Amino acid sequence: MLEVENLHVHYGGIHALKGVNITVEKGEIVTIIGANGAGKSTLLNTLSGIVRSSEGRITFDGSPLPTAPHRIVKAGICQVPEGRLVFANLTVEDNLMLGAYLRRDAPSIKRDLERVYDLFPRLKERRKQMAGTLSGGEQQMLAIGRGLMSDPVLMLLDEPSLGLAPILVEAIYEVIEGIRRIGKTLLLVEQNAYKALSTADRAYVLEQGRIVKSGRAVDLIQDQTIQESYLGVKK
Repeated sequence: MLEVENLHVHYGGIHALKGVNITVEKGEIVTIIGANGAGKSTLLNTLSGIVRSSEGRITFDGSPLPTAPHRIVKAGICQVPEGRLVFANLTVEDNLMLGAYLRRDAPSIKRDLERVYDLFPRLKERRKQMAGTLSGGEQQMLAIGRGLMSDPVLMLLDEPSLGLAPILVEAIYEVIEGIRRIGKTLLLVEQNAYKALSTADRAYVLEQGRIVKSGRAVDLIQDQTIQESYLGVKK
């Protein structure tokens, strides 16, 4: 579904991504793990068109990925950003409907809104509440729901567990599994390496802008280097 080949990204004099190659197949959950500053968010922002690459090729569903962010959304890719970035002074439902801004299929939009409420009953209870008054976990649910309202084929999730209590992390990852079950494909960037590897089908390890390891998540979670570097396991 998604293929990234030899991707390079520069921020001024900083070479943020250095020849990155990844693939994501339909129906997979793929995760990218790495330390702060490794380039994980830069990669997602490049796939969303927020950041421009200086070299490389990105194809989506067999065609070159558009460069304009709104065209990327229309093509079927949406990003759930780090930090949630909900519209605090709008209601929960208004935030969700903004996710469908580029759509014109009113009956399907209504169906997808109900599906979001099925996934997140708490959002339905608070649909008339201002988004800024929600808890951090509820705002994360709202950010994911807003992304689903664009009717994506591929969802890019940037640090979905950031700042959440452990019980809420479990809830968010249950939702991620549920999203896969309704036919979505997910590319997940996450510092909680154990949770990400426990959920994903495949994984890439990004260090200083380069992919240094890749493989099945179930294998990488047993890798001694990964355990020592990212899972806090000392041998």
